[in-house]
Amino acid sequence: MRASGKTRRMMSAGLCGAALAAVLGAGPAHADAGGGARPGWALKDSGSEARFRGLSAVGRDTAWVSGSAGTVLRTTDGGRTWDDVSPPGAAEEGLQFRDIEAFDAGRAVILSIGEGEASRVYRTEDGGRAWTESFRNTDPRAFYDCVTFFDRRHGLAVSDPVEGRFRILSTDDGGRSWEVLPSAGMPEAQPGEAGFAASGQCLVSSGPRDVWLATGGAATARVLHSGDRGRTWTATVSTVPAGDPARGVFGLAFRDSAHGLAVGGDYRPGEESPDAAARTRDGGRTWTPAGQPPPAYRSGVTWLPHSRSAALAVGPTGTDLTLDAGRTWTTVGTGSFDTVDCAPDGGCWASGEQGRVARLER
Repeated sequence: MRASGKTRRMMSAGLCGAALAAVLGAGPAHADAGGGARPGWALKDSGSEARFRGLSAVGRDTAWVSGSAGTVLRTTDGGRTWDDVSPPGAAEEGLQFRDIEAFDAGRAVILSIGEGEASRVYRTEDGGRAWTESFRNTDPRAFYDCVTFFDRRHGLAVSDPVEGRFRILSTDDGGRSWEVLPSAGMPEAQPGEAGFAASGQCLVSSGPRDVWLATGGAATARVLHSGDRGRTWTATVSTVPAGDPARGVFGLAFRDSAHGLAVGGDYRPGEESPDAAARTRDGGRTWTPAGQPPPAYRSGVTWLPHSRSAALAVGPTGTDLTLDAGRTWTTVGTGSFDTVDCAPDGGCWASGEQGRVARLER
């Protein structure tokens, strides 16, 4: 996110509902499943000190994480062991891999954020043994935040506004090549408006053509929607408060083209984040605030697989659960995470600061 200076930019970062409630416990609980307490998030030793704001859950056994110091890790055994598959030289250049999209255990695309040439896209087809740089931003005005894929071929990445409009990057060959889309179909940005590179969820897609973009930092926090893979967009004001470079919508999740969740708030420690969650039932045309929102800033959110009503939200101060599609949220853990993702087989993962990675255990 392009906020007030480089420091802020770098900071902004198959269980059914009943079964999940039983797993996490009915009511406040700690997020870490060690210490003999009831099950929930089970921390996995990543062997890293990096902050993992990028996460892609392939399944219960396979997950990828990406983050600070050019770090990318992969597990194929449920988190028992992790392979350091970081691109060569990424640590030395100080790249920040804030988003990752994995198609399986072998193929993945990672996004490095930052001004100018710090914004890059890399692709692997062999589990991270080798990476190919497929895009490097050469416009010093651009700052790419997030990437998403509709399928294995078609994907988009988003940059903070350039010449008054968000810039969209597109691929139709699985990330091997990219092109900047025309900006004519993008509404004008508000003064100070940008995306938050906090959890890899400021740009999300559902189905073959629908994509949503979350914003903050301006007078209002908006959600932009495109139904044609990023060529034309409409903007809607969300109910999540903004009005400050540190406030807005940080994460989105859509379970289909109509039903979506938004989370955010104020990422500064100790600052209040009222109305930090909202929901939509019409594809983002209108947003309704949660009647009982999370108690603090949340940066990541995901629907539970095969559920129409259960979802998880995470942030530095805890994990929250909804069993009514975002109407009410209950805190079920206090461990720190930046992002969360679930795979179709029910494998749910979370990651964050100090190398923290966890899997949801039954």
